[in-house]
Amino acid sequence: MPITKNTKLTIDGLTLLKSLESASIDLCFFDPQYRGVLDKMRYGNEGERQKGRSALIQMSEESIKSFIAEINRVLKPSCYLMLWIDKFHLCEGVGSWLDSTLLQIVDLITWDKGRMGMGYRTRRQSEYLLVLQKKPIKAKGTWRLHTIRDVHCEKIPQEELKCHPHSKPKGLQKMLIESCTNKGDLVCDPAAGGFSVFECCKELERDFIGTNLKGL
Repeated sequence: MPITKNTKLTIDGLTLLKSLESASIDLCFFDPQYRGVLDKMRYGNEGERQKGRSALIQMSEESIKSFIAEINRVLKPSCYLMLWIDKFHLCEGVGSWLDSTLLQIVDLITWDKGRMGMGYRTRRQSEYLLVLQKKPIKAKGTWRLHTIRDVHCEKIPQEELKCHPHSKPKGLQKMLIESCTNKGDLVCDPAAGGFSVFECCKELERDFIGTNLKGL
């Protein structure tokens, strides 16, 4: 099945990844769709954004492992996976997701959303981005920007949140794309949500290949 670059695909993300050649991707973003934090915090009414999250198709742990195994296959050596996680996965670890891969955690960025969210004991205001590199591990020549802070503050416009409840910060995504790729490189997002990575790639003259099953 021919896969078209630089368009909003609506096929299954695993189908997309399995169609790609090994070692063909220069950078990958992955935001696993799981209830995670919501299931651990069932103490009251969920807000509108949380209702939007729970209405989306959810990935099992096994499905997430399958995605990451395929991402490991299609990434070029020494290239990066930007993996979004919640605070419970931050504490409990994602080591089982990385078994039998060449991916290694090399950094962590905390995204401060600039607005208080839902919660019971504490109100959520942050999400976390694990920076993983495919072996061989090296920084020189693979990471060009040295002004990216490990705590990034950026609000998502309300209109973007209405379009997709998993919207991510374009400012941070653009910096990461600039840091890890060159013009014309291929960036992949197999669970693209609102396609914010695609928008960043268009601005930065990178090629994009990605999908969202619902086409949102």
